[in-house]
Amino acid sequence: MSFMRMDRDEVFLDFYKDQYKERLSNYRLTNEQIIYSGLPMESINECKQDPERHPVVILYDHRPVGFLVLHGWNGVRQYSQNQNALLLSAFSVNGDFQGKGIATKSLQLLDTFIKKHFPKTEEVILAVNHKNNMAQHIYKKVGYVDKDLWY
Repeated sequence: MSFMRMDRDEVFLDFYKDQYKERLSNYRLTNEQIIYSGLPMESINECKQDPERHPVVILYDHRPVGFLVLHGWNGVRQYSQNQNALLLSAFSVNGDFQGKGIATKSLQLLDTFIKKHFPKTEEVILAVNHKNNMAQHIYKKVGYVDKDLWY
């Protein structure tokens, strides 16, 4: 007989699947957070229209609690000439799960996730509103560098 330990409170990344729809439809963000990231189901609908947008779900204790989108060249080109880059957008964690380190852990896992699913990627680009101090803090905490580019 073999046993596998299933740690609670672990964070994982997975591509969006319909099984996540109900929880992502009941997602809570503050009005300010919605301005910067939007709600997941809105972004998922946009992803369905654009094959270069890849919706990614953040799982915590095997439940969808966060969301982000990885964009291919169409999203990247307004920020970089690197066709082997991805643009990260719509990043958020459901308000009911904020303050547990999920955002930080999910961004730490993102590099491995991208290497596995997008092996030609050379860089990840973030476009963060200069007023979104909370997001800037988290991104810098996990090693993203502020290039302060204006286009």
